[in-house]
Amino acid sequence: MSETGGAVTGAAGTAGADGTAGAAGTARIPAVRGFAPWPAEDSAKKEGKALRARVPRGAHAALDTNGDRPDAVTAVEESGRGRIAELTPIRVGRMAATPFAFLRGSAGLMAYDLARTPVTGIGAQICGDAHAGNFGLYGDARGGLVIDLNDFDETVRGPWEWDLKRLATSLVLAAREAGADEDTCRKAAHFTAGSYRRTMRLLAKLPALDAWNAIADEALVSHADAHDLLGTLERVSEKARSNTSGRFAAKSTEAVEGGGRHFVDAPPVLRRVPDAEATTVALALEEYLGTLSPDRLPLLAQYAVHDVAFRVVGTGSVGTRSYVVLLLDHCDEPLVLQVKEARASVLVPHLKTAGLPLPEAEHEGRRVVLGQKRMQVVSDNLLGWTTVDGRPFQVRQFRNRKGSVDPAALAADQIDDYARMTGALLARAHAHSADPRLVSGYCGKNEELDEAIAAFSVAYADRTEADHAELVTAVRSGRIAGELGV
Repeated sequence: MSETGGAVTGAAGTAGADGTAGAAGTARIPAVRGFAPWPAEDSAKKEGKALRARVPRGAHAALDTNGDRPDAVTAVEESGRGRIAELTPIRVGRMAATPFAFLRGSAGLMAYDLARTPVTGIGAQICGDAHAGNFGLYGDARGGLVIDLNDFDETVRGPWEWDLKRLATSLVLAAREAGADEDTCRKAAHFTAGSYRRTMRLLAKLPALDAWNAIADEALVSHADAHDLLGTLERVSEKARSNTSGRFAAKSTEAVEGGGRHFVDAPPVLRRVPDAEATTVALALEEYLGTLSPDRLPLLAQYAVHDVAFRVVGTGSVGTRSYVVLLLDHCDEPLVLQVKEARASVLVPHLKTAGLPLPEAEHEGRRVVLGQKRMQVVSDNLLGWTTVDGRPFQVRQFRNRKGSVDPAALAADQIDDYARMTGALLARAHAHSADPRLVSGYCGKNEELDEAIAAFSVAYADRTEADHAELVTAVRSGRIAGELGV
């Protein structure tokens, strides 16, 4: 199935009024709900190509930040509502560090701007915060390392273009921070879009199952022509292999007299919580167990809950409620779970502005978990959700051999490789929920879309630098509290 605008059309034909596969005429098996009708016509690519008449690919260069756009400081203040007040200065300080850091913390402001740009109406499960720092390595169930998108707090069904523009813009800003010249910065955005387009075209040509599992991690570097990144990826992989619950527990806990361990305060990032709060979080894990596949339960049944602590999280999430839970097995080996508050996606208020359907209300932790599973090839097998004091939370393994590349620290000759790699990964993620034939039909073979995305990204990077400067001025003048350097 494919979505264009608000309508849903069958890319493979339509079923007859009696429920049979009318286009086939002689089909013995009636059309089955949830499956495509037969015959499988290749109309999706033509449908995507036809969208260019309504939304020319060059139109994606457009950016209009005039009118009623909130100023940067107001946007930051609004995004802090509902967060823990004493942590807000840390979040503001982190956003004020660099323009790239500001972009990382301002997904809502960018969504406001993106909602006023052209969209094709092709729906996909999108990350919602697909900046260059939200790709990385993590462990699979058998100890291997996977590279993919790894942050889904804002995930929702929306326009694929929004993810692509955010990713490309972030690479311009990261390249500028790394000291690259402006031509290299623009090319980073161009390469991102080009890799996305070429990958989607590849996926469109493959059988459905092959496309779903395409571009295995060991083939990613070759597919994206990212050979200059090999050394960096090897170093990150080596570090990721040791980034485990055991290592975190060794540094963050101490033995308790009589057996077991508990967390040790490490302000401002980690602090123990009162017994009543710890008990509330621990008991919420019962609901979490009900969200897991039943085959995971015997594994977790071998662990006992020992302690709970509050831990401050990354730039975009600072101020949300986030706990780490220490579990120990019969050998006193630790497993640490993160219980992280799941707020409503900042993209939701802007979908209607873009003429897109609003998602049905649901548990926000469930939204995050299911969105993640829809986009990743391999996901944490302990992903689930729960409710703590009436607030929705997601639950996942903490320090599950995670590692990431700092795009702002890459050399100029590596930025283009990283752009191509992340563009390919984004296309693979979108192709799990959007028909790659439809998207590829729209994107086409030439570089018209690539040029438009690059033009937008440079313009939006300029806008972000102005927003960042406004925030820094507000912090220094005392208009907004911010702890710089934290």
